[in-house]
Order: sequence, then C-alpha cells, then structure tokens
Amino acid sequence: MTIRRIIFVGLLMAAVQVLAAGPVHLWEKQELTFTAVRTAANPYTETSVWVDLTGPNFKKRVYGFWDGERTFKVRVAATEPGVWKWQSGSNPPDDGLAGKSGSFEAVEWSEQEKQQNSLRRGFLRATPNHHALQQADGTPFFVLGDTWWATGTNCFRWYDDDEQRPLGPSAGFKDYVRFRKAQGFNLVGIIAAFPNWASDGKPAHIVMDNPERTVIRSAWLEFGANSAKNMDNEGGRPFLYPGKVPGYENVFADVDRINPKYFDYLDRKIDYLNEQGFVPFIEVSRRDASQAWKKYYAWPDSYVRFVEYIFARYQANNVLLSPIHFDTAGESIPATEFMPAIEMALRQHGPPPFGTLLTANAAPSTLLNWGDGSWVTLHQIGNSREHDFYWYLTQIFHAVYPLPALNGEPYYSGYNDARSGGYRYGAPGNTEKDVEFVRSGMYGSFLSGGLAGHIYGSEAIWGADVQPAAPIKMWDAFQWSSATQMRHLRAFAFSIGKRYQDLIPDADWVSPSKTQTTRGYEGWAYAAHTADQEIVLAYFEKGCPQSMVRAVKPSSAYRAEWFDPRTGKWSDAGNGFLQSNAIGVISLPPFPGDIDWGLRLRYAGAAGDGHFVE
Repeated sequence: MTIRRIIFVGLLMAAVQVLAAGPVHLWEKQELTFTAVRTAANPYTETSVWVDLTGPNFKKRVYGFWDGERTFKVRVAATEPGVWKWQSGSNPPDDGLAGKSGSFEAVEWSEQEKQQNSLRRGFLRATPNHHALQQADGTPFFVLGDTWWATGTNCFRWYDDDEQRPLGPSAGFKDYVRFRKAQGFNLVGIIAAFPNWASDGKPAHIVMDNPERTVIRSAWLEFGANSAKNMDNEGGRPFLYPGKVPGYENVFADVDRINPKYFDYLDRKIDYLNEQGFVPFIEVSRRDASQAWKKYYAWPDSYVRFVEYIFARYQANNVLLSPIHFDTAGESIPATEFMPAIEMALRQHGPPPFGTLLTANAAPSTLLNWGDGSWVTLHQIGNSREHDFYWYLTQIFHAVYPLPALNGEPYYSGYNDARSGGYRYGAPGNTEKDVEFVRSGMYGSFLSGGLAGHIYGSEAIWGADVQPAAPIKMWDAFQWSSATQMRHLRAFAFSIGKRYQDLIPDADWVSPSKTQTTRGYEGWAYAAHTADQEIVLAYFEKGCPQSMVRAVKPSSAYRAEWFDPRTGKWSDAGNGFLQSNAIGVISLPPFPGDIDWGLRLRYAGAAGDGHFVE
C-alpha cells in the first residue's frame, strides 16, 4: 500500500465522529462531526452536508454546516423514544462527508430530571387552539423573556469557569443568566451576527453618497468612541474582511466568507442557556445590513446561505428562530424583499426539522409585514411601544390563521435611545413611573392577545452598554425593579390555570376603556374572557376611572379580586363577590389605590344562590 493510499484510508477512518455509546435523551442536541477529504476554496459557499434521519414517526433530511478547516457538523435531536438511524450525504460528493451511517437509541427523561430543567419536556409548540405555547409533552410554556441582542459578543463576557461574580464590570454571561433565572425568566432575545458593526473610528451611522443612499450601517453607539458598538467576541468577528462594498471594504464584511470561530463562542452561550432552562430566540441578522447585502452580494442566494447556516447550527437546540430582526422598516430593504430569501431557504432545506417555531421581531407586527398564513409560526408585535399598539395582538388573535403571539419589543424600562435624541413618552429608569409603564406593556399586551407571554427590555441592556462612558451601565440596569415584577405576570395568567390559553381579548368588556391619549401608558383598560363568560381578567392603567365590566352572565354572582402587579398579591374587590345586573353588567368598586390594578372575576353561580354580594 502506498503512503498516499495509507493517508487516504486514515482520513476516511477519521472522517466521522459518531455519537457516544449508550442511549441519549429526547430533545437533547446530538452532534455528528465529519471531516472532508477534499479541500474547498470556500467550504461555506461550496459544500453542503446532510444526514437522512429516520426514527419513530420521523423521516427527514437534516442539513449541517461548515465549522472550519475541513470540519462539517450535523446536529440532530430525537423527538420520540426508540431507535434512530442516519445516513450522510454531501454536495459535491466527498468520501469524508457522504456515505456514512449510524444509529442511536433515545430514551425519555425522568420526571425528576424534567423538573430540574423544564426544557427537557420538548421544543415549543402552539397549543391546539393556536393562541398560546406549550412544550412537546403538552406542558404550558409562558414566555418571560429578556432582550440581550448582543449576547454573542464580548459585551456578555464568556468565562469557562463557573465562578460567581457580582453584577459589575467583571460580570460574565453566566452571571447574568443566573440572575435572571432567579427572577423566573425563561427566554433571551439574541441577534446572531452584526456583519457591519465595529468601533472602527467611523460613525455609527453611515450612508453611501450614491443615488440610492445605500445604508452601510445604522448601529448602536459605542459610548465614548463616537463610533459603532463593537460586536466581536473571543473568536473574532462573524465574517471575514475585506468585504465587497466599494469604499467600505473594511466596514462591511464579506458576508460570503464566514468565521466559524465566532459562532463557536455563540454555541457555548446557546448551550448554557438551554442547560439553565432558557429558550434562546435567535435572529439571523439586523435589518440595517440588508441594503448593502442586497446591492453588493448575490441576492437572495447570499442571504439564504446565512439563514440556512444559522438554522442548521441551532436547529437541535431548544430555540426560536428568526430570519430577520425587522425592528423598523427604516434603513432596510422592505419586508417583502426578504420574502424571496426566506422562501428559498425553506424550500431548499425545508422548515426546521424538529419543529422549531419561526418568528421575528417586527414593527409593528409580523402579521402586518408578512401576512396571514406566511412562514411565521409564532407572531410578534414590537418597537411600536405605546398602548395604542397593543391592539395589533388582538388583530393577530382574530386572524384567519391564528398563531400564538407576544409583544417582543414593548416599552423598555428607562428607554431613551440616545441616537434619536431621546424618547418622548418614557420615564427615567427604575423610577416609579418607569416601572408603571413597563407594567402597562406587560398586562396590556397579555390581555390584548399576547397569550404566548412577554419579552421585557431595558435601557443599557438592549444595547449592551458596558463602556466606561455609558450613562447607564448594563449591570446596573439588570438590577432595576421592573424586571423583578415580570414573574407576577405569569402568576396573573396562571391564576386561572391552563384556562389562560382560552382567553379571548376584548378591551370593550371594560367601559370606559380608552382615553384620547394614544401615545402613552396611562388611563386605558384591557380585558380578556373565556367563551363561557365564567372568567374575566382585566387590567387598569393608572388614571382609569371607576369602571364597569359588561357582557358577563346576567343576574349572576362573581368572585371578584384585585391583583397588585407590584407584589403579585390578591385582595377582595368589595367583600369578594360582585353581582351582574339583568343585562350582564358588573359595576366595579373603587380601586384599592390610585395606581394600576389587575382584576379577576370568576363565575360563582346565579344571584341569590347564597352568595353575599353588595
């Protein structure tokens, strides 16, 4: 045998790392690693790898990704107990990538193990009525999320050790996860990559001097540097340089040449979040990169490739996936121009193989931007923040093809946004009024149809402000009281058990429910009820007048309780029972105080059946 032949055989023997011996658990990421024999000039653009995976009630092609040098990986997860088999393929054919096969056995987690980490109950799904979320085993899942768009970067520092550091300049990613976990959070919003952002001495906002006024970037500020925020990590930046945009080759990366080392560090954070019971909501890219991407790279193919890359890399984690962070239509290609890329990605690779829900941070809503019955499987509203915009959740609820929905970018605690000269309708962070406005977003959105849960946000956290010159530091904002009150929203929802999933939003069940102040967070009321009229949940912003609830069962007694959203505690409304009149109207007693309140009404029987009501 020649030396060349010996080397070739050795490469084939090392071409795939199979799964560890012994059974694996359901919904637990498994990684198949392959080593290509051939060398490609740009493996990211030139080579595809996949496995045909079969298992109980499962038969799909699962695509993989290039992970540097000649290494390719395919990540899979078992959705049911039993034997799973796979066979690999590649394009172009490669003896190190194609023709490999293997199998593994999957077993259930024990109930004790599921209680230790609820994500072991499976990936997120829509409830049977398509209005809320549950896990694969049917357990309700109510999102309590936080907005950490820069998770993949050095702003959220990675430490390999598990030392607990105080929230401050030395705090690491794990410290922030631990802190939010203790507060009951279970989701984090992330943008996977920023190909055009760096503190490079150039302005944060750059527009080309061409007829189209092509946006190069519209970035967050690196305080103290008058430039864009640095978005690299321990592995470098997500793409290589120089790029192809004339005159901006060192600003806008070559999005056809990826840097897998950057994503290796993002992997660690995604895995850690799952280990701690958090669902990462991962958006592929921010819209301000889209104009230059479309103009100077092959569109939609180049963008499709990156969508497929991110989806393949994280499809076996318990995540939500998004093809675009579309927080505003400004300084972006239109929402409709993303459609060819999204549709091509889903056509070429299919929907996420393990049922991962697809969503997007979209202003004012995913329904408005991409329509009913689109690629979206979890709707969101966001970035249009004030209480007049909560209605977009009600529109989603009544769509022809209803889907779970939530407010993904409501009023941020202390929201200011220095790029735009400040925010007119907010309040300084961690003040009483600021926290009140946050609660408006929480309860107003939920009762408007956001039955999937709610995503919190805060000044200094959404922009990852860790620079010495930042007016508010991220680690300080993490400790604001508004976040501690998020857990009470879940308690409010689950105060009626799983029936919160059956609520029908209708603010007009409360009268009066609105003032003429549309851009604000005070004076409005919200309500949702079950179809049988037996349960009503309501929320009254500060400044609401004494009100009535209508359309309940006529001449009936209702158990009536106020809910304090600051503490999560209940107290009787009146003597604890209220009676509807002959046309189904309940006159409410005065609020316990001149602030915002929640209300729960539960049918107790016909009036006169022994219930003492005022």
